[in-house]
Amino acid sequence: MSLKEGSVLFARIDYKIGDKQETEQDAIDSMEYLQKIARERYLAAGVFGNMELGTMDGAMVLFEAADLQEAQKIANDDPIIQRGYYRCDVYQWNVMLLSEGAN
Repeated sequence: MSLKEGSVLFARIDYKIGDKQETEQDAIDSMEYLQKIARERYLAAGVFGNMELGTMDGAMVLFEAADLQEAQKIANDDPIIQRGYYRCDVYQWNVMLLSEGAN
């Protein structure tokens, strides 16, 4: 996908649930899932917090989907969401402005 002004993406915002800590395998499973989605469509993902200190308390994933229903399914199928470590909200995100040369 070539990102341009007027593009429609979906933003998944993840929020940590309680103190239950995901395992390394949970993180690997989530990363593999997101990498699979990224091979199929536009996707950018990152975490909120300090990875070096291990103080991550949420994440954001921007991705392409046909509509909000598909976007919610993609979001909810992530193992880190299914296993109850995070909850997420999904929003339609309309690209209004891009830096020159950003694609």
